[in-house]
Amino acid sequence: MKVVIQRSKNSNVVIDNKIYNSIDAGLVILSCFTEGDDETDIDYIVKKIVNLRIFDDENGIMNKSILDTKGRILSISQFTLYADTKKGNRPSYIKALNGQEASKLYDLFNQKLNALVPTVTGIFGAEMIVNITNDGPITIIIDSKNK
Repeated sequence: MKVVIQRSKNSNVVIDNKIYNSIDAGLVILSCFTEGDDETDIDYIVKKIVNLRIFDDENGIMNKSILDTKGRILSISQFTLYADTKKGNRPSYIKALNGQEASKLYDLFNQKLNALVPTVTGIFGAEMIVNITNDGPITIIIDSKNK
């Protein structure tokens, strides 16, 4: 499992020319699954996300987590995170988990996030426009295979 985490001032996801979901201060999570991913990968990533100290404290030091700030999460599925660009100029997405299995893991991932931090999503597999106001900018990539 791979995620890109961005600290956000405000963000939204647009589907069919309508804002489907939005957040104010919080995190935008782009996630992708690969063969062999399971609930242990999700648990590892969820724990990392909610405990990452990437929000400023009273002294302007990144020392607070999303749990401390009471922020929200916008979670978006993005199979292109497992793009393989080693050969040629057209990325291969063969490492991304098939849609049916990935959708189940994505749903479980969001349930586990939402149990800890209010989490809204896009629609798995939909064409989406994701508007992110990256705060900092702060962007962190975590791969559950690199524990």
